[in-house]
Amino acid sequence: MNKYVLLAKNSVETYIREKKVFLPSKDLPEELLKNRAGVFVTIEKNNKLKGCIGTYLPTKENIASEIISNAIVAATEDYRFEPINENELESLSYIVSILSAPERVLTKNASDNQKTFSEKIDQSGLDPKEYGIIIKSFLPENIGQTDKAGLLLPNLRGVDTVKKQISITCQKAGIDQSKETFSIYRFTIKKYQ
Repeated sequence: MNKYVLLAKNSVETYIREKKVFLPSKDLPEELLKNRAGVFVTIEKNNKLKGCIGTYLPTKENIASEIISNAIVAATEDYRFEPINENELESLSYIVSILSAPERVLTKNASDNQKTFSEKIDQSGLDPKEYGIIIKSFLPENIGQTDKAGLLLPNLRGVDTVKKQISITCQKAGIDQSKETFSIYRFTIKKYQ
């Protein structure tokens, strides 16, 4: 098991069993202790999602702290699932995704018709297998201030077109594609499992 996944696993098990935050040893790889990045931790049980929480920008002092925090929250606070209990720990698997910095690739104005928007999508360089996306909508009276936002990781089962990826992400965020102004950002991930 690689160090990224082991860190997520130890964080969840320590928190569930002892109600303590896992303190990693100082011999972690340098990239975990010196670098900062957004991180998603996905927890599965028997190949079914059990929790997935993350940050698309770094919020902690390093990647190790980001993994520890997001692993605990994925195990205990993902509103879609019951918190993980001690009896489940042995049957869990973990995926840690380290995100690149988001890059804005497309803006859809509320006035864009579907044909104009489809042409923009075709020229955007998006690919649901390679890039995850973040979609942020903006209140008309507060341009620059985010109203709603959604994120979808890349290379997900059943998400095989850019239009489907955008549709799911907008749906998650509660964004009406036909009426709202929004920007799309893309990112890549390094995935450890």
